[in-house]
Amino acid sequence: MDHAVDAEQLAAGPGMLQRLDPRIKTLGLLLLIVTAVFVKSLVALAGLFAFATALALASRMTLRRLAGQVWTGVLLFTGALALPAIVLVPGDTVAVVPLLDWAITRQGLRGAAFLIGRAETAATFALLVILTTPWPQVLKALRSLGMPLVLVAILGMTHRYIFVLLETSVQLFEAKRSRVMGPLPGPERRRMAMASIVVLLEKSLHLATEVHLAMIARGYRGEVRLLDDFRIHVWDWFALTGFLAVAAVAIAWQWLYP
Repeated sequence: MDHAVDAEQLAAGPGMLQRLDPRIKTLGLLLLIVTAVFVKSLVALAGLFAFATALALASRMTLRRLAGQVWTGVLLFTGALALPAIVLVPGDTVAVVPLLDWAITRQGLRGAAFLIGRAETAATFALLVILTTPWPQVLKALRSLGMPLVLVAILGMTHRYIFVLLETSVQLFEAKRSRVMGPLPGPERRRMAMASIVVLLEKSLHLATEVHLAMIARGYRGEVRLLDDFRIHVWDWFALTGFLAVAAVAIAWQWLYP
């Protein structure tokens, strides 16, 4: 919840990406994500990652924040998936694992580097969209770009109910602490935990029904509507041109220097 509040403050602050139209920003960064996924040159991929880092710094994000929120987690997850490839993929041997006598191949290292690099770059671009744009504007921008209405509604309600469940869980925890005077035996703790899960589920279902009826009563039909309409300015077109140019250079690089 603290991360969400901090993200809202960052999205409302000054910065390069914060000043762009959400549609232009979302379209441009999605294009760069697709480019990072399909590019076949490590140099071009490194250039895209460097560009994503530069955009983050220009948008008032710190390297510590990027490392804590995306780089470390993605590295650990994709690294665990990519690590076996360095010895399982056949090819030219560049080293041998001590004691195990496993051959580390150049092709395996290249495949692992591509997997980690693509995941890190794509995740960084995706984080830029989320942290520099208020969530309702992200949903409206996705809808404006042609995302199906049902997917936008699912994203919006999921985001909202994550915080509803978190707040309800905190309230249940505080209620338990205020009524329990000392440590409980194991069976009693497990019984209370199961009862709390059932109460949380019942409260969430009841609240979901009430919220849905309230939204329908206020005219909600699935579309994301904001008080302020999007307006595209000259610098938005310059930014989109820049995104397209970076994607074109990355694609051209792999053909010129395979």
